[in-house]
Formats: sequence, structure tokens, C-alpha cells
Amino acid sequence: MDHSDHVKLLRDGVLPGGEQVWADFGAGWGAFTLALADLLDRPASIHAIDQNRAELGRLQRSMMERFPQVNLITHPADFNQALDLPPLDGLVMANSLHFQTDHLATVQRLARYLKPSGRFLIVEYNIKKSRPWVPYPVSYGRWQHLADQAALGETRKLGSRPSRSTREIYSAGSWRN
Repeated sequence: MDHSDHVKLLRDGVLPGGEQVWADFGAGWGAFTLALADLLDRPASIHAIDQNRAELGRLQRSMMERFPQVNLITHPADFNQALDLPPLDGLVMANSLHFQTDHLATVQRLARYLKPSGRFLIVEYNIKKSRPWVPYPVSYGRWQHLADQAALGETRKLGSRPSRSTREIYSAGSWRN
């Protein structure tokens, strides 16, 4: 996948307009953080949370080169711990929910950072059986169930693309109207 694929997977979940604040939980080197930066109107702020300081440093350099007008705030932290974040217009979890053993508790905890009208976007492999690189899969059907349990509001599939290692990678969004 390349940057245009990342942007396409998020595009229908990001509303244009106004100064927005988003977070990427499990940002890594920032593929989906950069996609957010491409989609958000200016000015915008993105909080990138990841335990790997080196990857966050790589992301900071990429952001400065490609999207210097976007305010990037990095948090070298475990997103399972309490974070000092402002109320968010939206959040992204791209290939990070499948590393959590308790999906519902994770979703509920992170949803608390959202404004009442905030958007919760995920990108995951659409599989049901675990794999070494996807220990706790979150198929689209599983996401629909989790979003409903967490009272996230309307849920829909935003996009998908074939995956080399699995049948499909998908993006989905949930938000309250």
C-alpha cells in the first residue's frame, strides 16, 4: 500500500471544514497520520501516539517535509494508559486494535477522548482467525458489533483493498449524529 491507498481508506470518514484535532492511536511511522494530514483542512492538529520513539521521530521528519502546516504532537506512550489529550474531532486506529486482547474495553476507553460528534475510524484486516501478525482479529462484522456495544452511533464501511497477506484490509467509521 502507498500513501494514496491510505488516503482513500480514510477519505470518507474525515469531514472537511474548520480547525480539527485528531489522534492516531498506534501511529508507528505514521502512514495513516500522514493520510490524515493530507485530508484535514488547515489549520489542523494531529496527536500521534505510539510506544516506539524512533518511529515517532521518523513521523515527525516526514510530517515536516510533507505537511509542515499541520501541528503534529507526538506522545511516546502506551495508548492503554491515560493520556493528556484535548477533546478530539476524530481518531484513527490503523492496524492497532488487533493487538489488544479486550477490544471492547479499548474502544470504550479511546472513545472517551472524542467530542460528542467525534469520529472513530479503524483500519483492519477483514479476517476472523488469528495470524501471527494479527493475534486478535477485528473483522468488519466484529467492528460493527463492537461499535454497537460501545454506543458509537452510525457505523459503515468506508473502503477496502486487497491485501497480500489476507483477503482484504478495510476501513470503517463510527460516529454519533
